[in-house]
Amino acid sequence: MSDAERSAPALFGDLRQGTLQGRAFSMIRYILKVIFRLILGYRVAGEELVPRDGPMLLVANHLHNTDPIFAAVSCPRPVHFMAKRELFAIPVVRQVIRGVGAFPVDRGRADRVAIRRAQATLEQGIALGMFPEGTRSRTGSLKEGLPGAGMIALRSGAPIVPMAIIGTERLPGNRQEARLGRFRRGVDVRMGAPFQLEMPDNGSRLTAGQATEQIMRAIAALLPEQYRGMYGESVGRTRSG
Repeated sequence: MSDAERSAPALFGDLRQGTLQGRAFSMIRYILKVIFRLILGYRVAGEELVPRDGPMLLVANHLHNTDPIFAAVSCPRPVHFMAKRELFAIPVVRQVIRGVGAFPVDRGRADRVAIRRAQATLEQGIALGMFPEGTRSRTGSLKEGLPGAGMIALRSGAPIVPMAIIGTERLPGNRQEARLGRFRRGVDVRMGAPFQLEMPDNGSRLTAGQATEQIMRAIAALLPEQYRGMYGESVGRTRSG
């Protein structure tokens, strides 16, 4: 790790400043939950498992552009999400997402600035949100997770909270919506217990790719079988073992 990465918190200042938190966060979250329940049949499970303070890495599958909203509303504490850089080119969207602590990441390369910002977020005791697949799944099933989430988990040592988002792939505006069928109410969000990465028994170094593999298996375990994609078999082996 470079000296610049070690001093990441000092580079960014207080990352909570100017973002939604406290009573304002709780009020807006409550209102959105009510609206989502009435319109979309939204349900959430596992809120009680989320640590209320301290660093935390929230990781979820990705089906629709609205997933960060559902993830943020479902979590009982503010979460600062990594968001694709393209969103920050849209003036209104940029203002809104910065107000909830989102920061840009260039998905086409190893974005060191975004990595430093992620590190600073966790070192300041703020929850960091990531979608390890890097982009939406076109099929609704889990794709291979990218090593970025695993790398940040390894460097930070923060507890990891897995989240499963189910049903947003059928919301309007999704490319696969026409193929999957007409809009249907029902968005479920499930959160699992926080966990730490499991290190190899032989004392070897855990790679970022291996760390991401553990993260993806934890997400898959919360999803119905048809959503697990390439991680379905690993969930079955874990449960049978």
